[in-house]
Amino acid sequence: MDEQAVRRAVARMARELVEQNEGPGNLALLGIRRRGVQIAELLRSEIERAEGVDVPIGSLDITLYRDDLMAIGPLPVVGATVLPDGGVDERVVVIVDDVLYTGRTVRAALNELMDFGRPERVSLCVLVDRGDREFPIQPNVVGKAITVLPDQAVEVSVPELDDRWGDDIVRLSSEAED
Repeated sequence: MDEQAVRRAVARMARELVEQNEGPGNLALLGIRRRGVQIAELLRSEIERAEGVDVPIGSLDITLYRDDLMAIGPLPVVGATVLPDGGVDERVVVIVDDVLYTGRTVRAALNELMDFGRPERVSLCVLVDRGDREFPIQPNVVGKAITVLPDQAVEVSVPELDDRWGDDIVRLSSEAED
């Protein structure tokens, strides 16, 4: 997807989230660091533009909840988790990520989220669903579903980190994708 395709997908995803929730009133968006945060911010802008309401937003750093923590080294870089204003209790929390693959990242995000409270409901929104799960986790809202070979990865680009919006399919080296 180029920038225009990403923006169209995010606009549609924002509408779907509002429709599934029967309005934006109780929504809170939580982006998974790193690129999920930027996608959540774009979703928030779309919802606020269309609905005229402020949507609380936050971010999750799942580093300490990963099941491969020992494999990423003795000193993992841990970022901040920032809860939306008002917390997560009794809210419809939408976890936002860039790419859904094995489901392990989302599992870690759910574990962390539950440490902070008890949402009314949790939804999953991803820009790209590449399939081939290892965990029984499915998104509620998807920007684009694609088929990717086992030796390929999906890389999403966001302006704050990569100077552009988009996604690319790349061939992996001998290392596996997260």
